[in-house]
Amino acid sequence: MKSRILTALVLFPPVIYLIGWSPPWLFLMAVLLVVERALYEYFKICRHAGFKPLAPMGYVGSAAVCLAQGAGFLLPVNPTLTVLILLILLTLGLGLLSAVDLKDYVGAVSTTVLGFVYIGLGMSCLIPMRQSGSVEGRKLLFFLFLVIWLGDICAFFVGRTLGRHLLFPRVSPKKTVEGGLGGLAGSLLVAGGFAHWFWQTANLETVILLAVLVAVAGQVGDLAESAMKRGAALKDSGAILPGHGGLLDRIDSLLFGAPALWLALALKDFWR
Repeated sequence: MKSRILTALVLFPPVIYLIGWSPPWLFLMAVLLVVERALYEYFKICRHAGFKPLAPMGYVGSAAVCLAQGAGFLLPVNPTLTVLILLILLTLGLGLLSAVDLKDYVGAVSTTVLGFVYIGLGMSCLIPMRQSGSVEGRKLLFFLFLVIWLGDICAFFVGRTLGRHLLFPRVSPKKTVEGGLGGLAGSLLVAGGFAHWFWQTANLETVILLAVLVAVAGQVGDLAESAMKRGAALKDSGAILPGHGGLLDRIDSLLFGAPALWLALALKDFWR
């Protein structure tokens, strides 16, 4: 627990700086570094599960997705979808050349494509929100990270102290219903406080709905990564963060929460 808290305290200031004050190019570079490291851990999980991903293609493809998201701010049409389609086709073609045994073809292609969709696209959804350079864009990111962070913290402590009923034992034997509800309550609490003190321009009902969406998506993301590790007989995705495991273990909720928020904002006019 001590190393867990110390690691969080060390990481907190640079993350806050990147969200609120860093130049756009530095934020983009930080996202790229996180994506590449998380992919390294994801491919390790895949190999432990018996797959043979096309790792170089995954690294290049995910970087291309992040750069497309960054370029989308400068272009009249966001090129991300085009890049994703091209990457899928390229991966299908390269898989034919690299698969010595055709029994490995489907697994190699599928895990590679999942890598740059799950991690590359998931993390890159932060970029258009931050690249806008507006105060609202930065508030969105602060909102997102606070909802995820407080949800994780409350879920952890409530689960440890009050947890009695297992949430999904086949996937994660320690997560409980009480922890999940405690995490949701923590996310809603911080969202309400953030809206009251720092985001007065946003409607409170909208903020709460977004918080529920992000919090639930984040918990699903946590379970999804746990399922991958459990299927590969691994406890952690890595050991780069003392007390936390791997980087992928720390951003698993964000990989679902960020796209959920991005989609909600993209579709807001459709629901009016």
